[in-house]
Amino acid sequence: MLKIILPTLTLLPMTLLSPLKYLWLNITSHTLLIATISLQWLTPTLYPYKNLTQWTGTDQISSPLLTLSCWLLPLMIMASQNHLQQEPPSRKQTFILTLILAQLAILLAFSALELTLFYITFEATLIPTLILITRWGSQPERLNAGIYLLFYTLISSLPLLICILFIHTQTGTLHLIMLKLLPLPPSTAWPNFMMGFALLTAFMVKAPLYGLHLWLPKAHVEAPIAGSMLLAALLLKLGGYGIIRMTILTGPLSDHLLYPFLTLALWGALMTSSICLRQIDLKSLIAYSSVSHMGLAISTAMIQTHWSLAGTMAMMIAHGLTSSMLFCLANTSYERSHSRILILTRGLQSLLPLSTTWWLLASLTNMALPPTINLMAEMTIMITLFNWSTFTILLTGTTTFLTAAYTLFMFLTTQRGPTPTHTTFLQNSNTREHLLMTLHILPALLLILKPGLTSGMPL
Repeated sequence: MLKIILPTLTLLPMTLLSPLKYLWLNITSHTLLIATISLQWLTPTLYPYKNLTQWTGTDQISSPLLTLSCWLLPLMIMASQNHLQQEPPSRKQTFILTLILAQLAILLAFSALELTLFYITFEATLIPTLILITRWGSQPERLNAGIYLLFYTLISSLPLLICILFIHTQTGTLHLIMLKLLPLPPSTAWPNFMMGFALLTAFMVKAPLYGLHLWLPKAHVEAPIAGSMLLAALLLKLGGYGIIRMTILTGPLSDHLLYPFLTLALWGALMTSSICLRQIDLKSLIAYSSVSHMGLAISTAMIQTHWSLAGTMAMMIAHGLTSSMLFCLANTSYERSHSRILILTRGLQSLLPLSTTWWLLASLTNMALPPTINLMAEMTIMITLFNWSTFTILLTGTTTFLTAAYTLFMFLTTQRGPTPTHTTFLQNSNTREHLLMTLHILPALLLILKPGLTSGMPL
């Protein structure tokens, strides 16, 4: 762990001491180096835990998410360069420092073996995200979005804290390895139900579950590009990761918990896919598609079988790469047309043909076409749900159909059709943007060669 955390820590003095001319180059190359080193976390092993220290360690569930976190930091920095071009040097440095602190909190949250450390870092990720949205957001509504994010997350996290304290009084330890060896002592059904409900609610808001998702579209629409990538690709995964970790600890969920949450997750995937079809704001459409995809991931995380956990993990990694790429593409068109309204950014194919290629690839990935990891994720999830209850095929099938419908609607609206009269000339796409899209799409295509790396189980 230290071979990644220490270089990430050295990014802080590097940001402050780098000459302004080389600031972006130094930070991007250093973070890309860290991302390359982090790939060693994916090497399969017979041991349940690797890289153990007293408080941190990686296993097959956390290592793909840790690698994804390291991989996306340089991409966030690359995507933000144009957005920060007019900012004074001190604000550029503050922006990069905020991203690095968020990265450190996420790395510690995914690798924490102690529940207190996990809770602190889980909450700490909120502060840099809030700073990014409220300081670098583009519209006055960003303060409202920040308040939504803050209160939804904080109110849902209080039951989680009480639950962690309850586990400590019952077992005398909060270490994950010890908790696996010391199962919770048998108690009446009521405390178990309340504990399960408290644990799940905190993570369901973060994931987010349909009904608890109102903060997400607001935060996405108001956030700068790095904030959107951070939210979609990493912070939502904290919710899914928490559900997997905690449900392993608490044992099988009671039907009173399983059915309402699972029904809401599947129904939410269907409803948010329908909402996407009537969105006029590009970032809002991509944000609602995140809720839809994470709804599928939550539903299988609740079932708690090997197949379901493999599907959840694959979906989280696939969604992290795909939604991040879609937000980057939305940002490139926004930087040129200064509008996120779909009808005002149409007909871009004739002006930016190379960008249209990236839009097509991102849309096909979002629809889970082969040979992407998204296909394996959706197939695993559908098989798991069908095996659990045959009725779910109606919901998952309709969701998949609607996903294809809104993705094609998004692609055709932005790229095809007559060009509006006010967009007669646009700046050409540049090498930085093409490199950014390549680094997003390559892992999504290559992971299908060895899907066991992302599925949380050695395949």
